[in-house]
Amino acid sequence: MDKPNQLLIRLVEGHGVEGDAHHGVTVKHRSRVRANPDQPNLRQVHLIHEELFTELAGRGFDISPGLMGENVTTRGVDLLGLSRGARLRLGGSAVVMVTGLRNPCLQLEALAPGLMAACLGRGADGEPVRKAGVMAVVVRGGEVRAGDPILVEPPGGPVEPLRPV
Repeated sequence: MDKPNQLLIRLVEGHGVEGDAHHGVTVKHRSRVRANPDQPNLRQVHLIHEELFTELAGRGFDISPGLMGENVTTRGVDLLGLSRGARLRLGGSAVVMVTGLRNPCLQLEALAPGLMAACLGRGADGEPVRKAGVMAVVVRGGEVRAGDPILVEPPGGPVEPLRPV
């Protein structure tokens, strides 16, 4: 599950991160392939906010970028508060569209016992809060470098809360 840190990744329009296991037009996640291998891949790019690593460190977890399988680590972007359909401009040309939340899974337990539970919380209304980042599709390809700016563009319409994809 862990992905090596890289200073540069290439996003391919409609496919995802070049060389990534989830690269493709149709779904690549094993359980989803078993259910329907022809469904669209809404999980081409996985983004996690760096602030999660700080939160996890405060709870005794030594988790660094890439270990949870994300392709892009952000800083200062409220990923979990974005609307479905929000676009993120990454660097000079790449654009991804947020499709939903990553649902923390049992693979996180292989990294550290209790990590899956640490990536889940409860909101004021008692609803689960999934903290393991967001998933997106590539709308416009391009190169993304470590430290590139990220510009958030809200969708042109009503806000749709993120749901697991």
